[in-house]
Amino acid sequence: MEPQKLIFTAQPGEALTREIERIAPDNLFVLCDTHTRALSLPLVAESLPPSTRYIDIEAGDTHKTLEALAHVWDELSRHGASRKSLLVNLGGGMVTDLGGFAAACFKRGIRFINMPTTLLGAVDAAVGGKTGVNFNGLKNEIGAFRPADTVIISTRFFHTLPHEELLSGYAEMLKHALIDSPDSYRALLDFDLATPDWDRLLRLLEESVQVKQRIVAQDPLETGIRKALNLGHTVGHAFESLSHRRGTPIPHGYAVAWGLVCELLLSHHYLQFPSDLITGLAQYIYRHYGAFAITCKDYETLYELMTHDKKNEAGHINFTLLQAIGHPVIDQHADKEEIFVAFDLYRDLFKL
Repeated sequence: MEPQKLIFTAQPGEALTREIERIAPDNLFVLCDTHTRALSLPLVAESLPPSTRYIDIEAGDTHKTLEALAHVWDELSRHGASRKSLLVNLGGGMVTDLGGFAAACFKRGIRFINMPTTLLGAVDAAVGGKTGVNFNGLKNEIGAFRPADTVIISTRFFHTLPHEELLSGYAEMLKHALIDSPDSYRALLDFDLATPDWDRLLRLLEESVQVKQRIVAQDPLETGIRKALNLGHTVGHAFESLSHRRGTPIPHGYAVAWGLVCELLLSHHYLQFPSDLITGLAQYIYRHYGAFAITCKDYETLYELMTHDKKNEAGHINFTLLQAIGHPVIDQHADKEEIFVAFDLYRDLFKL
């Protein structure tokens, strides 16, 4: 798998122009959702040639479906896309996931550029080559590994984001810092998200994305160390799925933030991760993200949801845990009873 070209810039339009000229496609397509068409496209519209074709899909993860995927393929086909065409995915993780999968499959693969317009998309979905759509109520159940030719990352797109969206992406940055180094972790805890310094956030984001890039380069197909990037996600995805069942969906990053606390509690039990660091993180998470309310009546449902995780092997729920900050341990299993104890401790820490 070719490494992705990453561009971090305050001038996304200029960067896009250079990449289009470098790739020299026969046809250019831009995929937007209804939000990014209105809010993000104007930032780069002047950098696009008049012949550009635009493909629109509905916003929101509930629209990351086979039907939306077929719509993209239909638009590419109707307007003469060839294997030398280029698709620019302008949007959050939903757009880059779906658009990347569409490009990976169309005519057995066309080139694509990801331009993430959310912090979560920039730090997570747009980088690393995972693409896909939801299926049968499960997130990203169908997909492929295919990195974008280029990822253009700019904090200019984030100025219009609701604070909740910034927090959602920041949780993934916290995850990267926890698996990277104490210095990275402290730098993120000290950053003021309430009044962001956008230039500094771009630098922090570059450091965070490069953590993921280094890991993906070692293990592009997630057979080994790339599993470290799943810290917080086994429990987090279960929280997220439960919220959808309840009809009150929570942002992905919030679910990961709460999942980090639960999985660090498991890390303390199995690997002696320091309890004072768990308490500090829990206080930070509670202050910024609040709490996802669960009771003991939810434990069996959450456990059942975790059994569907794609990382599982031989009937075991597979976790990435931490021995210390910067020292992830992959392919860890936890007893059902200990998972339930972690839920108990989570509820105590979050005053539930």
